[in-house]
Amino acid sequence: MSTNNEKRKTYYESIIKQGYSRRDFMKFSTYMAAFMGLESSMVGQIAQSLENTPRMPVIWEHYQECTCCSESFIRSDHPIVADIILDRISLDYTLTLMAASGHQAEAAKQETMKKYKGEYILCVEGSIPLGDDGNYCCIAGKTAKESFLEAAEGAKAIIAWGSCASNGCVQAAKPNPTEATPIHKIVKNKPIIRVPGCPPIGEVMAGVIVHVVAFGRLPELDRLGRPKAFYAKRVHDSCYRRPYYDAGLFAETFDDKNAKDGYCLYKLGCKGPMTYNSCGTIKWNNGVSYPIQSGHGCIGCSEANFWDNGPFYERATKVPGLTEEGLADDIGKVAAGVLAGGLAVHAVAANISKRKELMSRINRGKSNEKNIDS
Repeated sequence: MSTNNEKRKTYYESIIKQGYSRRDFMKFSTYMAAFMGLESSMVGQIAQSLENTPRMPVIWEHYQECTCCSESFIRSDHPIVADIILDRISLDYTLTLMAASGHQAEAAKQETMKKYKGEYILCVEGSIPLGDDGNYCCIAGKTAKESFLEAAEGAKAIIAWGSCASNGCVQAAKPNPTEATPIHKIVKNKPIIRVPGCPPIGEVMAGVIVHVVAFGRLPELDRLGRPKAFYAKRVHDSCYRRPYYDAGLFAETFDDKNAKDGYCLYKLGCKGPMTYNSCGTIKWNNGVSYPIQSGHGCIGCSEANFWDNGPFYERATKVPGLTEEGLADDIGKVAAGVLAGGLAVHAVAANISKRKELMSRINRGKSNEKNIDS
């Protein structure tokens, strides 16, 4: 963990000091450009920025959450993400990862907010309870709301990690006894990047920070404040089971043959058609798999109110954006109808072809008979 008294090295200097080579650094720059959906020509710009940009001060707050966002981040596929972007990013304050605690930790936070006012990034993990005057979550004698507003006042930008900070998540589920509130409803005068998911993918989190560092600005966001590079498509759109959905082929139970053969899990409650995330493209566990590939339907954890959007194992009956595609039953009927129609057309065509061939043979036979008689 760095201190505020030392000269802040650039990201490149930190990477080399950690024992990585120039080649490792360039691989990392290429790796992050690919995850952010950038052209290969942008790799040089990312590398140049990381070479020349001093490490950005970061204050990482934890409120009502389970720390799964931090856990996801430090388990990123690429080692430089954990070693440099997280550990060496100048994390001046984070209750989960810093060695200091108590008064020493709070002193480091106050020093960072004062010395780097208007320059530091505030990362928030967890929702903020407003019920009972905020007493459901208190840190260092302050409520989460007080602590957040104090840190947000001098922040350059705020990143809401995970669904807790972005949407309220499980804590905000009905009846929401603590009045858990996402941060964008508390602070309105700061740029906020919302990175929902329970938790978000580690590479997505790294990509957001690298974009801010490399380009000096927030990534392009959608209308909900989410980075378009990672939240522009539904899980449904990149799902390898999608062709089965289009064909009307669905698993009826989790242990039937259809499920084992990889059929669509929509009827079992999969929320992929209404969830925006990059799980199917980036995946988890070093790119090995993601929930749907593991045999479980998407629960829509990156969408607002996902906990209250109906039972996880009951299929959605009204899916936004699927008016043209229709629902599963309709698609199945249409697919069956098309198949039946196709078979009928094929049968008619085959009969016509056979009839023509038969008539041709008869005519050839009659012609041969005439030749023999003559």
